[in-house]
Amino acid sequence: MHGGSGTFVPHVIFGLDPLWVSTAVLATTYALIISEKVNRSIVALLGAGLMIVVGILDQAEAVRGIDFNTIGLLTGMMILVSISRRSGMFQYVAVWAAKKAHASPWGILLLLQVVTAVLSALLDNVTTVLLIVPVTLAVTRELKVPAYPFLFAEIFASNIGGTATLIGDPPNILIGSLVGLDFNAFIYHLAPVAAVVLMVQVVMIHLLWGRSLAAAPADRAHVMAMREIETIEDWTLLKQSLGVLALTILGFVSARFIDMEPASIALGGAAILMLLDNWHHHGEKAATNIHKTFSDVEWITIFFFLGLFVVVHGVEVGGLLGLLGHELVALTGGDLALTGYAILWTSAVLSAIIDNIPFVATMIPLVKTMAPAFGGPEHIEPLWWCLSLGACLGGNGTLIGASANLTVAGIGERNGVPFRFVTFTLYAFPMMLVSIAIAHLYVWLRYF
Repeated sequence: MHGGSGTFVPHVIFGLDPLWVSTAVLATTYALIISEKVNRSIVALLGAGLMIVVGILDQAEAVRGIDFNTIGLLTGMMILVSISRRSGMFQYVAVWAAKKAHASPWGILLLLQVVTAVLSALLDNVTTVLLIVPVTLAVTRELKVPAYPFLFAEIFASNIGGTATLIGDPPNILIGSLVGLDFNAFIYHLAPVAAVVLMVQVVMIHLLWGRSLAAAPADRAHVMAMREIETIEDWTLLKQSLGVLALTILGFVSARFIDMEPASIALGGAAILMLLDNWHHHGEKAATNIHKTFSDVEWITIFFFLGLFVVVHGVEVGGLLGLLGHELVALTGGDLALTGYAILWTSAVLSAIIDNIPFVATMIPLVKTMAPAFGGPEHIEPLWWCLSLGACLGGNGTLIGASANLTVAGIGERNGVPFRFVTFTLYAFPMMLVSIAIAHLYVWLRYF
């Protein structure tokens, strides 16, 4: 029910306090997500349903909490990549990188990190690792070198590259959409520090593993004998995909001038590429491709977002986020720089412990509540960059910190490359802290 001011007034069952009930639902939802006992999309949808059942929200208010821009952008990019992948372009890039490094294991390790970071910035990091990891496994098998260092490095590179743009990492999609920051703003503010962090990571990975990797001359010759041109399976689709992807990214860059939201651009590009693909293939083949394209959309992620938006909106309506916002401002004494540092480091550590997507979804409305204390929304922009850097880079700290980590670990396990939580954390957490220290220096020099 909406009050006279237009704000929603919760009517909780048995007259319970909305603050405590919504907090309990959020805590239970997070605990189940972290436990991984039940699929996170199911947990998020159950949490959303519970917010409505107990009276924190009604259906209309729950729908108001869902951000279509995020859902549309994710879905559109998933469709674009699904169709583009069938052309073989991504396999081409991976084989090209291996040959450019003259099949040297440490050279391939270096180049695959750069390729992963660039693709993660232009597509998204989960999609990128889905494309790069299978090819990486094939190359490491040919060279008879351990795959773990390559996969570990690609996890880090995907999250670092994804930090650089609006579309690269789900936390950035959330921040850009819910705060109103465009594609160019992310590149301008975050790409420079992402590039520096990537260079430092490449050096650390080389010292840790790269310098000790070696392959027999015969095995290197096998890789050099690969013909990247043979990975292209459909030349017409390749040209169409490159054209539409270029137009879509151009749309993101010029979004402010053409007055279009990222979701409209991504879904528009997806629709055009689907039409071209459908035109290219007729009859049964066209129908099969459409079914394949839609089945490639990660519906688990989409419905996870839908449920999560509702749960977080319920906590916002319940009053917890406003309370926490005031407390954080009080603790930092209303100092913008101190608040920024607190958000950066807290986001990094917590994003390593829990998935960075639900964490950021909760933090965005919390940071928004601080705007009046600092003179309005236009004065807290540095806090959004601190949140993005902390969440995206902090996701590298553990296996459960980001979706890309779990994706790589899953593919690795299925291919006989074990990923142990403790082992990964012992390597990853210190490296993540180095990247956050670089980010701290960057925001201090640039904003505070």
